[in-house]
Amino acid sequence: MTMLEPQTDTVLQSSYQRSVANYWNNNPNDDRVNVKLGEVDGLYHHHYGIGEPDLSVLEGPESTRQERIVRELHRLETAQADLLLDSLGDVRSTDRLLDGGSGRGGTSIMANARFGCRVDGVSISEYQVGFANDQARQRGVSDSVQFHYRNMLDTGFDSRSMRGAWTNETDMYVELPDLFAELSRLLEPGGRYVCVTGCSNDVTGGRSAAVSWIDAHYGCMIHPRSEYFKAMTANNLVPIAVTDLTPATIPYWDLRTHSELATGVEKPFLSSYRDGSFQYLLIAADKVGR
Repeated sequence: MTMLEPQTDTVLQSSYQRSVANYWNNNPNDDRVNVKLGEVDGLYHHHYGIGEPDLSVLEGPESTRQERIVRELHRLETAQADLLLDSLGDVRSTDRLLDGGSGRGGTSIMANARFGCRVDGVSISEYQVGFANDQARQRGVSDSVQFHYRNMLDTGFDSRSMRGAWTNETDMYVELPDLFAELSRLLEPGGRYVCVTGCSNDVTGGRSAAVSWIDAHYGCMIHPRSEYFKAMTANNLVPIAVTDLTPATIPYWDLRTHSELATGVEKPFLSSYRDGSFQYLLIAADKVGR
């Protein structure tokens, strides 16, 4: 028995969570896209991008074409994080924020740079936590940006201790009622939760083959759109804004098809976005009551 096993047993609550954590802990070099894009400026994201790309990156010298594409993809992913942070509303330097499923820490570091407040990130991957804390130290913000090996379904932070919280393409790895119950507990009255996620469009019926392919590729559990609103309202989180980012993310995926980093997942993303069976949403919700 290693010294880490008691903590691991506490943080990881199921065999599925253990499998997800084991993947990120043991195969960090498989994640070529996130690593390569993060090397552009040291902001490592674990999400996708939005906005109109500068297609001039496809022109010019062939020898530097892939480098130009990488920089543009990274710019679009950073734009997505900026939009998420815009949606947090009025955040003061004395506030505290939570990044649920914080990955390598890019959005948390951006939040601290923008608001000047304390940010805590949580991940079930010890590798990701260590990597993200190294990034915070290198930027000189480790006193106010800290990453923890904890489960976002049971963070251990005090109730009503957070002004804001977000999940950025991480909620598809957990059950929504459990997640929103914990986030509601953590948020102070009037606090803001922002979610950016891919969800299946249950207005159109059952999930499409492309959505099922994406689910299998990432080993996740893509939720129907309606489940978000049911689980939020059941946990005192009242949606105040819903933005369909699907049209804004399609150009990002089109550009990815030109990259040497393309993984093959681009085609099902594009086909399901275009046929309406998959949607990319930003949902902002406020905590009501205590």
